[in-house]
Amino acid sequence: MTMRAPSFTPFKQNTPSQKNAKGAAEFLRSHDKMAALMPSITRMAALQKDCAAALPAMFIHCAVLQFEADQLVLSVPNAALAARLKQQCPKLQDELLQRGWQINSIRLKVQVSKILVKSTASAPLVLPTQAISAFSELNAALEDSPRNQALKNALASMMQHHRRAK
Repeated sequence: MTMRAPSFTPFKQNTPSQKNAKGAAEFLRSHDKMAALMPSITRMAALQKDCAAALPAMFIHCAVLQFEADQLVLSVPNAALAARLKQQCPKLQDELLQRGWQINSIRLKVQVSKILVKSTASAPLVLPTQAISAFSELNAALEDSPRNQALKNALASMMQHHRRAK
């Protein structure tokens, strides 16, 4: 089996965070003691990128904390994600081996971080005319009984709301 070098491609300098990263890199290079950290930082960034490529859906909230003596330590935001990621560790390890990383074990460290509230403002959902018609037919087809009354009221309210939205 041929071992490839770990994959790493430099980031394009387009976004503000990438510009900040470029400024941080220049700062680190300009100081003798800090410049010694650059190879480690580059290596960790490449490892983070390869982990994210191996498990993109799970690695959105995870981070590489440490990589020493063939042991990879990952930061995970909660125990539930840690449990799911633990099941995927063999796959991650195989993927990283294929990308040239010599990893014998993976440890997970749960580190709860400050929860960021995402903006929930989004475009209002608009039902197509065909969907509103289907709900109207369902409402008309339902028997007038106390058991169906809550559903009929909900359907009528939803149809009225979506007709006003148009």
